Amino acid sequence: MTDPTTQPVDPEDLIRRRRVDPAAGDIDVPPFSETYHRGPVILRGQMIPQDSTTANLLKAEQSTDWLHMDPWRVLRIQAEFVDGFGALAELGPAVSVFGSARTQRSDPAYRAAQRMGALIAARGIAVITGGGPGIMEAANRGAAAAGGKSVGLGIELPHEQGINEWVNLGMSFRYFFVRKTMFVKYSSGVIICPGGFGTLDEMFELLTLVQTHKVEPTPVVLFDTSYWQGLFDWITGTLEPRGMISPLDPELVTLTDDPEQAVAVATSTIR
Repeated sequence: MTDPTTQPVDPEDLIRRRRVDPAAGDIDVPPFSETYHRGPVILRGQMIPQDSTTANLLKAEQSTDWLHMDPWRVLRIQAEFVDGFGALAELGPAVSVFGSARTQRSDPAYRAAQRMGALIAARGIAVITGGGPGIMEAANRGAAAAGGKSVGLGIELPHEQGINEWVNLGMSFRYFFVRKTMFVKYSSGVIICPGGFGTLDEMFELLTLVQTHKVEPTPVVLFDTSYWQGLFDWITGTLEPRGMISPLDPELVTLTDDPEQAVAVATSTIR
């Protein structure tokens, strides 16, 4: 004979066997008689814990697993925002320069980024990069050599080489989204040099924020026309004709091969 306790539960049957309060007529009675409040969280039934938040706080902790739990991560995220805002709040006007960490010092793009960093600094404007090697190092190097503010916002990665030696104000972040918030919040213009997925991610996130009016209009320069032209042709030749973007959206971007023009456009909204 089959044990009825092993039979699968039919959700429809559970609905049909609703609990009815005889005194109230044919009205469903809530299945939970107790409510437990843990801060803003409401717990009922089997979700009510056997201990309390205070008891957990005061309990002798043997395991360090709590260090890796999501509530603790929230505090780390909050701390990164606080540290970032505190470090950059008095930075003044700034331009971010994005580009590949793989660009060699012998590459013309490296020398161009170095010159752009120096030109930005000469205008009394800070240069912000991701703090790594390649294009980032070049822009920081130019800014530092010109006596300007050279900012590096690094990221914790398995093979990251750390903040380059040309940074005079640097931070390293655990979380990409906190780091990108700092780029967007403190940059009045952006120059994007040749780069890979990370560079494309930063570029398109910024363009999305500008397009959707989440941030003030920000001049965006794509440096090295031959590198970016294919992407830009796809944007204007495929996205725009199919109605995926507005005809005005491509105007958010300026393509150039001239470091002076790139700096002039990126700093055009800074007074």
